[in-house]
Amino acid sequence: MSEPPRFDRGHTDDLMSFLAASPSPYHAVANTAERLEKAGFRQVAETDAWDGSSGGKYVLRGGAIVAWYVPEGAAPHTPFRIVGAHTDSPNLRVKPLPDSGAHGWRQVAVEIYGGPLLNSWLDRDLGLAGRLSLRDGTTRLVNVDRPLLRVPQLAIHLDRSVSAEGLKLDKQRHLQPIWGLGDDVRDGDLIAFLEETAGLAAGEVTGWDLMTHSVEPPAYLGRDKELVAGPRMDNLLSVHAAAAALAAAAASGAALPSIPVLAAFDHEENGSQSDTGADGPLLGGVLERSVFARGGSYEDKARAFAATVCLSSDTGHAVHPNYAERHDPTHHPRVNGGPILKVNVNNRYATDGSGRAVWAAACEKAAVPFQSFVSNNSMPCGTTIGPITAARHGIKTVDIGVAILSMHSARELCGADDPWLLANSLVAFLEG
Repeated sequence: MSEPPRFDRGHTDDLMSFLAASPSPYHAVANTAERLEKAGFRQVAETDAWDGSSGGKYVLRGGAIVAWYVPEGAAPHTPFRIVGAHTDSPNLRVKPLPDSGAHGWRQVAVEIYGGPLLNSWLDRDLGLAGRLSLRDGTTRLVNVDRPLLRVPQLAIHLDRSVSAEGLKLDKQRHLQPIWGLGDDVRDGDLIAFLEETAGLAAGEVTGWDLMTHSVEPPAYLGRDKELVAGPRMDNLLSVHAAAAALAAAAASGAALPSIPVLAAFDHEENGSQSDTGADGPLLGGVLERSVFARGGSYEDKARAFAATVCLSSDTGHAVHPNYAERHDPTHHPRVNGGPILKVNVNNRYATDGSGRAVWAAACEKAAVPFQSFVSNNSMPCGTTIGPITAARHGIKTVDIGVAILSMHSARELCGADDPWLLANSLVAFLEG
């Protein structure tokens, strides 16, 4: 019979801490690496020669992390079991010349990243976080996790039609946050403030990758606290679950038939085409080097890839009680109903029938229920890293995830049980 679950509500508590501590992709991978280090994994540099030793290893590159566990005695042609996810979320990102303002207000110039629900960023207390690049070639994480910025909405008295005709936002004119008062806008003020915040000397910062985040912490919601509201669930929920599952698989002591892998990429929200995105060479390079480090040949790599399976784990849409007509009439995933299998015959998701069988076997082993998601035929379907991974590496890929509401909002909503149900199914999959 199936083993008892490894994770329970405590996993959801931990997810909430992870979300709060990860306001940018750079923080997310740093926190994931710290958790893997505690599980016995060690970082390897891409610039170093790799050995073929067993154990847990990981590579960091910008806002991406690839981690894997080589069982003792693994052959060069041993296949991989991969859980793929992404670290980025739609938000407002700071422009190269950030200091702006008008009419006595000091503002920060921002650019729209990905496809956020723009109205969700209005009248919300925002912090600022990301990565600072220093004059000496190093980087420093920074996180101003307090109310610093705000995008104020226009009062209804000045837009009487908003309730009847809907809110209309110009991305250039209406989304620039305020952060102070003053007519004298001085170039360099924001970066000087962040240098001081990070304990750096003036002029040390020569580059930056900065983004806004809601400072309201994740919280249980509802009469029975059966829901969780929080930021960046798309897709840090999957990153967190995959890291926990990888650590559990590595610690299981089982004779693993495959090499379990976590691949968390950046830039999924804008097409994945970067050196840290799923459409870049990062994953393929790591897997190849792992094969070659264990004495393998091109033939061994081809054999390993042919037997490899990837789960592309990303959030999906739970049926919305106020907009049920937007969903397929026979596919209504519910929160706390277990993770979802995502299907689209036009390959916006990579799942096919054989992939469904792999996923069903993992859920059965973990005693986890799962649901199926397919889009309404009249609605455009989103996509994930799944089809990209399948096409780029020739790897069987299955799209799965957790059903949520308010996807791409500054604050999303999921069931409190679904994160740990996902993590349990991922352990079963990685143990193969």
